[in-house]
Amino acid sequence: MINEQIRDREVRLIGENGEQLGIMSAKDAMKLAREAELDLVKIAPTAKPPVCKIIDYGKYRYELARKEKEARKKQKTIEIKEVRLSPNIDVNDLNTKINNAKKFISKGNKVKITLRFRGREMAHMQTSRHILEDFAKELEDIATVDKPIKQEGRSLTMFLTEKK
Repeated sequence: MINEQIRDREVRLIGENGEQLGIMSAKDAMKLAREAELDLVKIAPTAKPPVCKIIDYGKYRYELARKEKEARKKQKTIEIKEVRLSPNIDVNDLNTKINNAKKFISKGNKVKITLRFRGREMAHMQTSRHILEDFAKELEDIATVDKPIKQEGRSLTMFLTEKK
């Protein structure tokens, strides 16, 4: 809220240089802001009494937007990459998938390993569980199991993340 939008009876006022001007009525605070040719901006509306500051509102909004942009730059998004396997996978194919998972993990992504079953393969779901366990064992030096092996419909899934 700025200027005339502030309807509180009393406000704690902070001057343009950051000095405390004390508790006063909103009208007096507005008068001081006009004399300084600046805006009266409510900084902390939940405080008792609310805290207002005499500042240039345009500059204040610009600073807030800049801080928000900087905070967004520093955030790191973690993607989930998926590696799909089948129960009758050969050793060399499995090694290729393991190398792909290593690349994903080294880049800081989570990896979802999915072992998909089709048709009659469904009867051998529990005997194929070792494929995922071997996969995790191969990557245990760089990754940890984030979510253990879980059956989801026609597939078994497991999540790996980078070791800290």
